Amino acid sequence: MTRKPFAFTRLLLLAAVPLLAAGLAQAQATRTWVSGVGDDANPCSRTAPCKTYAGAISKTAAGGEISTLDPGGFGAVTITKSITINGDGTLAGILAAGTTGVTVNAGANDVVILRNLSIAGAGTGLRGIWFRSGSELHVENVTIYGFLGQGILFQPSVPAALFLTRSSLQNSFDAGVRIEPTPAGAALANLRDVQVDGNGSGVTVAEGSSVIVRDSTASGNVVNGFSVTGGTRPAFLVIEGGMAVGNTTGVLSSAANGSVRMSNTTVSRNATGLQSSGGGAILSFGNNRVSGNNLDDGAPTSTISPM
Repeated sequence: MTRKPFAFTRLLLLAAVPLLAAGLAQAQATRTWVSGVGDDANPCSRTAPCKTYAGAISKTAAGGEISTLDPGGFGAVTITKSITINGDGTLAGILAAGTTGVTVNAGANDVVILRNLSIAGAGTGLRGIWFRSGSELHVENVTIYGFLGQGILFQPSVPAALFLTRSSLQNSFDAGVRIEPTPAGAALANLRDVQVDGNGSGVTVAEGSSVIVRDSTASGNVVNGFSVTGGTRPAFLVIEGGMAVGNTTGVLSSAANGSVRMSNTTVSRNATGLQSSGGGAILSFGNNRVSGNNLDDGAPTSTISPM
């Protein structure tokens, strides 16, 4: 007789487990909010916002959006699912001194969108954005500056795509944008209306990558403006309507399987304009302007007639 109350209590507890799980799932909202005067103990609603992106992301459902109520710095964040972080309408910042601003370790089908943000490294940050896994990364109207490593390191371990638009990458010691998939990964990237200025290198493309750069500028970078390095796998870089100004080398293609195709692009006031080495190729459509470089304009390895 003494065992029956205990057995009954155990049955009640077991029955409550699914209800508890359902309650936790319902606690994740499709849209959450952060504010400089918020608190991560809050539910992240518009009237009770969280204080940081890291605090809000655990309360945001996969595929949902974190919106920003007012100006502020909202902290570094690691993303493990489909999500949008949106600073539209205010000055939404991530101060990443001594760390990486945004790390993406998402699932193979996950899409991450970062929109209208300022990501600052304060001279000690490691990287602005580090993409390691996921399906797509969209970076729109984002300013990234002041990192020891890269403004963006796109380093997928699976095939993945980067879409970078209307953004500025400045004063990072290594590169503004480095696209460098792991041996198991591959990268497809489309950069449009992007300024990459005053970094160690501008846009750097490694093997396993296919990259299109449109209407974008690389200027004042210490080493290269645009560069591609092949290897055991090909690396392709297409520059359409670009400008490479004031770098040590404007456009570099190095190593076999590295290929640059240029159309309607200006390369001027660099130490060297065009440079190929180690079997790298620079192919021109014949409508580029390569002149006024300080030491050597260089020349494409071949010219392609437009169809």
